[in-house]
Order: sequence, then C-alpha cells, then structure tokens
Amino acid sequence: MTDISCKLNLDAILQKSLSGIRLEDEDLLFLLKEREISEISKIKEAADILNQTVNSKNVSYVVNRNINFTNICGLNCRFCGYKRTKNSKDAFLLDYDRVLEKISEGISLIGIDEICVTGGINPELKLNPDYYFNLVKTVRSNFPELHIHAFSPQEIYELSNATGKSYAGIIEKLMDCGLNSMPGTAAEILAKETRKKICPKKIESETWVEIIKTAHNIGVKTSATVLFGHLESAEDLVYHLNVIRSIQDETAGFTEFIALPFISYKTSLRSRVDEAVIRDVDKALKFYAILRLYLDNFKNIQTSWPKIGVQSALKSLDYGVNDFGGTLMEENITKSAGGNFGEYLSEKEIIKLLKRAGKIPVRRDTLYNYVNAEINKGFNV
Repeated sequence: MTDISCKLNLDAILQKSLSGIRLEDEDLLFLLKEREISEISKIKEAADILNQTVNSKNVSYVVNRNINFTNICGLNCRFCGYKRTKNSKDAFLLDYDRVLEKISEGISLIGIDEICVTGGINPELKLNPDYYFNLVKTVRSNFPELHIHAFSPQEIYELSNATGKSYAGIIEKLMDCGLNSMPGTAAEILAKETRKKICPKKIESETWVEIIKTAHNIGVKTSATVLFGHLESAEDLVYHLNVIRSIQDETAGFTEFIALPFISYKTSLRSRVDEAVIRDVDKALKFYAILRLYLDNFKNIQTSWPKIGVQSALKSLDYGVNDFGGTLMEENITKSAGGNFGEYLSEKEIIKLLKRAGKIPVRRDTLYNYVNAEINKGFNV
C-alpha cells in the first residue's frame, strides 16, 4: 500500500460508508489502491450490504434497442475501434427509413420501451445539423410513446458550433423535436492530461460538465459514465468520480452510473496497455464495489454484460450493482473494439439469469420507473 495506509484503515472506511458517512477522496484513493484479496473481499461485502439496503434484491433491466446511426467519425479517439472514414468500405450513415425499420423490428420482436441513439461524429453532418433534429422528430412522429435516449454532450457541442445556438438552445430544440433523455457518454476520463492522451479531439472536461449541467437544469436526465482500464491512474479515477458526485449533489440529474471497462483488441491503444490487466475481471468487480461505496448519491449502478460477459455481469450483482442494463439488440461499438460477448439478450433470458442468481428481476423504463411487474410472477416487486 501507499503512504496513505499509515493514516487510513480499511475497516474504518467501510464502517463510515455503512454508517451513512460520506467517503472522502483520500478514502476512495485508498480503496482503489488496495490489492490484498482478503481486503477486497471486505470491500465487496460492504458494497453488497449497502446495495441491499438501498435496492433490496431488486435488479432492474430495460427492454431497449441501440441505434448506431453512423460509424463515420473525425475524432480519432485512441480507445475506439468503431470509427471509420467516409471512404471506408463499411462506412455508413443511416437514413431515417432505416432507423424507423430498426425501431419497428425492436417493437415487433421484443416490445422495446427505449431506443439509445449513438454514433460517430460524422464531419459531413456538421454541414447538415438538421439531420439530428429531424431524426428525433421523425422517430417521435412515428412512435409517440417511445423513449428517445439520444446524443451525448459531444453531439450537443458539435450542434452548437454548427448552428451558433447555445447548449441550452440545442437541447431545448431537441426536446421540442421529441428527445426524452441523453447518454452521459463522451466523458471517458475527465482527468485532463490522461484525457488528452486517449481522446485529444474530444470536448474538454469543463465543456462536458457544462453541457451535462445544462441538460439537467432544463429537465433532461442523463446517465453518467467512466471508461476505465486504459492509461488512467487511481488519482485520475478519484478526480473523475469526484466531479460526477459533485454534479449529482448539485443537480440530481443522473439516472445511473455506468462503468465501462476498456476493450482494447482493435484499438490503437492496445500496445500501450497491459492485456492481462484488462482481462482481469476481478479488477472490474472491485471497481463496481467501490462505486457503490463512494457514489452515495446514486441509487443505480449498472453493469456492462457486453463488455465483461454475462457470467461476470451476474457476479457483479454481489458487488454493489443493481442494474443489468438493456437487451440492446445491437451493440456495434464494443464489438468493433474486439468485444465478443454478444449484442443481444432477450428479456426472457435476462429474467431467467437474474432469478438463478437469487435476484428479483424488475423491468424498468429509462428513468428507472418500474414497469410491467406482472411479468415477474412469484416475486414481490
């Protein structure tokens, strides 16, 4: 352990959390740097106790479909294997009819409640910003009940630059078109120096924070995310999580926290990272547990079965996690980076897996309202 071990004690830190006393950043750093298996087991147990206090044995999930509308991108982020240029053989930009077809498939096949719309930062769309507004408007007019979860702070920034409108003006126009909520992606790691190394062309940390706060303040909820397992230090994670927790204190606008393990296999960062560390699922599980302890103003911590695999995601439910994520139907971004855990889980399969894990499966909507509880007969949800 580092020098902070002289001043801090794991049992005392865990007792603080379990007693409802907020952990300090030095406590978080201590937890992140803990390496002893027996001590990590204590972190897991504390996170599980705290999660059950907050969420009982309920584990939520959403029936949704991802819509990746373009893979053309000009940002060249080093952690990404999804990006293509305009001249790439497999480059695409979906027209509205194809988007509507994908949504219709999702509704008819699995009864989706939500679409999550993500894509590359396509340079051509800077000349046609109406693509984004009309996409939302077209979806809303054809599917008035569907929840549209779309466009990260990076897209809001690009649309602001392209139109001259403020961030608030862009978000409000999207709301008028039918937007319901936004993904809190493009956060990656908010620690500035490491951010410059992995995504130098993305918006700066301060801009991400400003756009997220703007969305929250005008009534648009977002998720919160972190990309971990690349070049970041423990100190970088402390900085990132402190920013996220502080925003939640101020706005209460985050619906959940999603920790995204880095998938390196088809990225330019692959040569810079330790593959053995990346494949160490136990490190991801420990991180999930720490999130539960530190993020005391988050009810919902989401696992990522496309990134760590279904069995590891189920295991994470004993590490403070209470949300299993979505059915997805397609997940091209992780797959393009070399992920091989699949792109779709049916609702029936999710329910079966969660029951076998001793949990209470609860279908939710994007904003974490429980819906259709009758599908889980035999459980008091």
